[in-house]
Amino acid sequence: MTDRAIKRVIPSMETSDGAGVRIRRSLGQTQRVRLDPFLMLDEFGSDQPQDYLAGFPSHPHRGFETVTYMIEGHMLHEDHLGNRGDLRNGGVQWMTAGRGIIHSEMPQQEEGMMRGFQLWLNLPAAEKMKQAGYRDIQPEDIPAINADGAVVRLIAGTIGLDGQVHHGAVTGGTTEPLYADIHLSPGGTVTLPVAGHLNAFVYLYEGTAGIGGQDVQSSAVTVLDEGDQLTLNAGPEGAQLLLIAGRPLGEPVVQYGPFVMNSREQIEQTLQDYQAGKLTA
Repeated sequence: MTDRAIKRVIPSMETSDGAGVRIRRSLGQTQRVRLDPFLMLDEFGSDQPQDYLAGFPSHPHRGFETVTYMIEGHMLHEDHLGNRGDLRNGGVQWMTAGRGIIHSEMPQQEEGMMRGFQLWLNLPAAEKMKQAGYRDIQPEDIPAINADGAVVRLIAGTIGLDGQVHHGAVTGGTTEPLYADIHLSPGGTVTLPVAGHLNAFVYLYEGTAGIGGQDVQSSAVTVLDEGDQLTLNAGPEGAQLLLIAGRPLGEPVVQYGPFVMNSREQIEQTLQDYQAGKLTA
């Protein structure tokens, strides 16, 4: 087995999205800062209501998936398909925009902390125009795997650990997504298999951690080099971080705001469809 080392670091930058929600964006801060098949990763986190109350009013998407993971807080999802989902502490919303979806994500709290992440996961060309879909994943539906020195919440993918194969709340898919929230105890160490054909990164959001003798930067995408396993070491206060991996598509990416296709012509068609009210038809 070969340990994955740190290849490069993409620090997050502060910006805003939606109707003025303050976020930190790492992947996707420019259209060249991506890691196939991942298009964007946003971290949101504030206990100041003015940073999140405006939310994300109704807006369209086409051509990819969004995965929203709520660490703390309460947000309501509604879309044109009639889906309605409450995203609370530890829950996940997995939305497939496919050929088109119009949705909103609005805070359901007027004070307190709201913290979480939104990941944009690309769809292959053959699936960009498939029917839109939505899945509301409750905290209790996400397996929590106890390993020496760590608890691994497996949102998506499959992991072999301690002689057992563990399946996440979401499995399969062309991009074979692996999404784990790892909580390391102070000084704890864990080694996780990460298939060699997947692009992978970690995102440290609490505490301190190291990989192969190098410190992991907080609030940054730490892209991992080639290998088939990852060993994480926590600092004296412990660590909480995301491990995200997926099979690269190797296809052209053309993005225009909330639309992600494979060519300029497809983007132009998408804009025509949206303006004509046919995006979701």
